[in-house]
Amino acid sequence: MSDESVTAESRLTGAEPWLDLPPALATPPGAGAVCDEAGARKIGRGAAEGFFTGGPVLVAHASLTARRLGLTPPPRSGDLMDVLELYAFVRPARFCAPSPTGLALSLGLAEPKSPEAQAAVLREAAAVLLRELAAPAYPQREAAYVLALTLQRAGWAWGERVVEALEAGGVRARQHRGSGLDVWSRLTEWEDEAPRGEAGSAPVDSESARIRLEKLLQASGLDETRPTQSDYAAEAAFAFSPRNEEGRPRVLLAEAGTGTGKTLGYLAPASLWAERNQGAAWISTYTRALQRQIDRESHALWPDPDERRRKTVIRKGRENYLCVLNLQDMVQAAQLGNGDLIGLGLAGRWALHTRDGDMTGGDFPGWLSGLFAVPPAHAAGAANLVDRRGECVHAACPHYRTCFVEKTIRASRRADLVIANHALVLTQAAFDGARSARGQQQDGETAALKRIVFDEGHHLFDAADSAFSACLSGQEAAELRRWIRGPEGRGRRGRGLEQRLGDLVGDNEAALKALQDAIRAAAALPGEGVSGRVAPASGEVNPIGPIEAFLAAALDQLRARTAETPYGGAEFGMECALKPVTEAVAETARAAAQALAAVEAPLLALARHLEDVLDDEAAELDGSQRSRIEGALRGLDRRARMTLPGWRSMLAALEDGGSEPDPDFVDWLSAETAFGRIHDVALRRHWIDPTVPLEAAVIAPSHGVLVTSATLSDPLQDDPFDLARLRTGSARLIEPPRTLKVESPFDYAASSRVIVVNDLVKDDPRQTAAAMRELFLAAGGGGLGLFTAIRRLKAVYERLGPDLAKAGVPLYAQHVDPLEVGALVDMFRVEENACLLGTDAVRDGVDVPGRSLRVLAFDRAPWPRPDLLHKARRERLGGQFGQGRGYDDALARARIAQAFGRLIRRADDKGVFLMLDAATPTRLFASLPPGIEVQRMGLADAVALTRDFLQTTPQTETD
Repeated sequence: MSDESVTAESRLTGAEPWLDLPPALATPPGAGAVCDEAGARKIGRGAAEGFFTGGPVLVAHASLTARRLGLTPPPRSGDLMDVLELYAFVRPARFCAPSPTGLALSLGLAEPKSPEAQAAVLREAAAVLLRELAAPAYPQREAAYVLALTLQRAGWAWGERVVEALEAGGVRARQHRGSGLDVWSRLTEWEDEAPRGEAGSAPVDSESARIRLEKLLQASGLDETRPTQSDYAAEAAFAFSPRNEEGRPRVLLAEAGTGTGKTLGYLAPASLWAERNQGAAWISTYTRALQRQIDRESHALWPDPDERRRKTVIRKGRENYLCVLNLQDMVQAAQLGNGDLIGLGLAGRWALHTRDGDMTGGDFPGWLSGLFAVPPAHAAGAANLVDRRGECVHAACPHYRTCFVEKTIRASRRADLVIANHALVLTQAAFDGARSARGQQQDGETAALKRIVFDEGHHLFDAADSAFSACLSGQEAAELRRWIRGPEGRGRRGRGLEQRLGDLVGDNEAALKALQDAIRAAAALPGEGVSGRVAPASGEVNPIGPIEAFLAAALDQLRARTAETPYGGAEFGMECALKPVTEAVAETARAAAQALAAVEAPLLALARHLEDVLDDEAAELDGSQRSRIEGALRGLDRRARMTLPGWRSMLAALEDGGSEPDPDFVDWLSAETAFGRIHDVALRRHWIDPTVPLEAAVIAPSHGVLVTSATLSDPLQDDPFDLARLRTGSARLIEPPRTLKVESPFDYAASSRVIVVNDLVKDDPRQTAAAMRELFLAAGGGGLGLFTAIRRLKAVYERLGPDLAKAGVPLYAQHVDPLEVGALVDMFRVEENACLLGTDAVRDGVDVPGRSLRVLAFDRAPWPRPDLLHKARRERLGGQFGQGRGYDDALARARIAQAFGRLIRRADDKGVFLMLDAATPTRLFASLPPGIEVQRMGLADAVALTRDFLQTTPQTETD
């Protein structure tokens, strides 16, 4: 292919060889269709397989297509032209659900309703994208052209057509061009700014909040202020009023029913507070989807995109963002033949256009790395391209000035709204709290946590449970070894402590000795392949080192004590109480604790030496060196002053084998399973009440906290907010929290039906599958099936999929389809008649207004699983809820209410909520909105009611 421009004459002739496209294949479940020059037509499975394997063909998501044809995921080839890859090249960092329907809607084409229409739209989508490249106004044409040439030489199936389309739009003639892969050299740099200073204490009064809300609604094109939304905003202003005493934050627990408009309701006082006080209000969510939704709604505050980018920042943990150094390492390896150069080229193209480098829930197409069969170590996805292992070298990185994480951290220091997540807020608060307790300066992330809104506040307890727990497992210990020693295999990427710190401590003999001692001591930690030695599928157990010996003894105790328990086995793994420990566990625990102490001591010494360097050489250190040392100290602090002491404390409790357990904690042994094999063994410690550290580290130090959700209260308690107080830590506050309950404006009695199907055997997956089949077909699709166990989900999917496919209803499933949860929900949202099966992650992440979700069926009542941790909490926390039953009931009621809240998202939605468990008590539905009647009936009547209720649907939908 020549580098010279295509002449104007050739463009005028209309010659478009790059639009000569092969047949397009669509394989919705149970059907197949192909579209070529002769038009679109249905084909059988054998013919579809022939098209897929026999020649050039257009598809959407090659791996998913292969699975539907009963084939293994295919490697990338010149004959498989995935239109999603073309979309990723032409429109980098722009949303598209990974299906023919998703492509159509993203490109403004008509939604394809049949297999033939899906095949036809693939050809149309490819043509639209190629013509977009050929348009003279296509942005940054030269950069796209250079990369396209490289991908063409690498064998990209789209390479020739993309190059020709770009040439058709005109490119400059050049004798030499680069590869286009070095995107790291073209990223913008961040710039430091003067510190913002401490936020002020100017109050936000209720009337000001109402006025700001009215302006936001007008900016959003909404003329009317709903009274309940205005009242919510006025009450939310309480959390943004000045506190009068240290340790007495202004806390409001606010339940706002679906449709209240709570997001703009709290953004009104939050933005006012930030504006008046020159500080950042933090909005924390549980799910990534809500983070993006809040970001979108902030458009009403700052319609100008550049201003909004400055004023609103989405913050996540470091493990969510592209590591540019990892990208460079993988690209360079792929150029030598060791990697997926095409996938990395497309990921690099995204990096030049992304808003913030967020690869998990941001604008990165998460489906990109799963389109073809690529070895996991070579996949151009988040698993390899983010910093998951704490190996960041900070200012020593050649890309430090363009680092997406550093950009985001700095932007958050100047923002008015920081949209974070519970995990980041709580883990950072725990870390900063530990530093403060030692008299050290806080890390800066939580120093600004003066005003916090915890949206999805019903998840705050679970987030705290995760953030403030400890786990000594084979995988966790192996991660620590890798962090200290670096990767210990040929061809493995990564950097150990010596590579990250060696040049900083080379002139300090004591620090260098501490570094070397830590590296030597870390050899006693588990290495790669620990599960194969501790729990081999066959052969003898062969632990190496004291930690693996302890884990092997722990597994023996697990097997001895869980064989007869109903919650052991492949479904949930294994767990058993720690005490009384076996003699082998007690003996190996001593050696394991000594090995951990031998690692901890030199790491602590190294941290002290680095702190001395910061102090003694303050005048000589440049900014880069200081930043590197501070970054290293953060990593050392987390491991030497938090993780390792926690592990040793758990092991120390085993040494005498008979001491009384700490009344505030639950310690137990567990084994995790996958595909019928044990892949990790762990010693775990959780707070019985994790709101104790939550209240101490986050709630009490703040000035104002708003905890809000559509499901906070429980009407069967004497005080409906008792459970919310208990599970947010606000019950222990000196100044009690205020409470607010705002009812939804929706007419649920008219828009929904709630049914308990009472003639099914809930443990029979055949009956569950048959029930979901008939209910989903009665609704014409739009069904969401929720399961409390993955095993049952898979069993139902095997039976349900073929039956729905015969009716032309697509079925997607978590833990089955080769897609992450977010992509599955995206496809479910855009394909109006699709159905989806999932577990808790789907329930929490679904926000599907309109007809795409019109039937929601639980396979059984969502009781909390009676594991050791839950039983300890039920005993400790359940007293005020009528002992155990009341506590379990309250949790189950909350889950049902949360699931029901997914069904009706707009005033014109209609939906049917079904429980396929006849034993579900009526009291578990008490948290549903007023006016809803729970009906109990057989499956046949439920199917008829569903069909009759949903047969008329609104013709138009409004937000």
